[in-house]
Amino acid sequence: MTCPECGAKTLVRDYERAEVTCRACGLVLGDKLLDPGPEWRAFDSDQRDKRSRAGAPITLTIHDKGLSTMIDWRDKDSYGKSITSKKRAQIYRLRKWQRRIRVSDASERNLAFALSELERMASQLGLSRNIREASALLYRRAVESQLIRGRSIESMTGAALYASCRKYNVPLTLDEISSVSRASKKEIARSYRFVSNELTIKVLPTDPVNYVPRLVTKLSLDGRVQQKAVEIIRFASSEGLTSGRGPTGVAAAAVYISSVLLEMKRTQRDIASAANVTEVTVRNRYKELIDKLTLEIYL
Repeated sequence: MTCPECGAKTLVRDYERAEVTCRACGLVLGDKLLDPGPEWRAFDSDQRDKRSRAGAPITLTIHDKGLSTMIDWRDKDSYGKSITSKKRAQIYRLRKWQRRIRVSDASERNLAFALSELERMASQLGLSRNIREASALLYRRAVESQLIRGRSIESMTGAALYASCRKYNVPLTLDEISSVSRASKKEIARSYRFVSNELTIKVLPTDPVNYVPRLVTKLSLDGRVQQKAVEIIRFASSEGLTSGRGPTGVAAAAVYISSVLLEMKRTQRDIASAANVTEVTVRNRYKELIDKLTLEIYL
């Protein structure tokens, strides 16, 4: 929305006066603004939880999307008091049957196990919520397209997680995903290629710049090293020196060069260990960059 008087876009919504005003000229654009918030007030988190009447948001990481009713594991009533032994036995039976009816058939049982496996791997890797939701959505698409049949759940969940990381530029390698998965790197790579071809997932090649902050953090280097390494990679990409090379190797070589130039040198062995590549890879990428890059980038 823009102000019809002055054309500014700085509009302020004042819910106390129920007005929409322009911050630049003060024109009142509306005087019947509805407050979408609750009608009650809360002064701390406990009051907010008690007075809230809405449930948790819908999530794709649960097989029923979190829409089913959950019976709390604590044997207490709504006032926080302990219930009697007779009521406790009834709640125990209700809780048991509620767990059983949440999974009605084999397909839901498969999906529940796969999503729990996906959540376990994402938790061990410390991935954010959007990566978990995207991985769950991709696995659901694979189930709907009947791509799971004949393949292990572990390899398909690893492939979905790797594809989501590639899509959102999260610098994770297949080695790191296979280290927390119950499937091998070869199986995950095969499932990833199959899923990406069948679902026509378009993923761009990994940018070596995405691996630089992790390497700098692992090696306890200064921010200037990171900035110089990014400059080296950008220049190398413009000259076509990174095509056909592994992104981790290029990032490791750029970090090594920048650490030498800024007199914060780390050995090739330390950098190769942090990047999970061999010393030969770091040495080869280093020689290629040194031979073909101009000296202006180092000044």
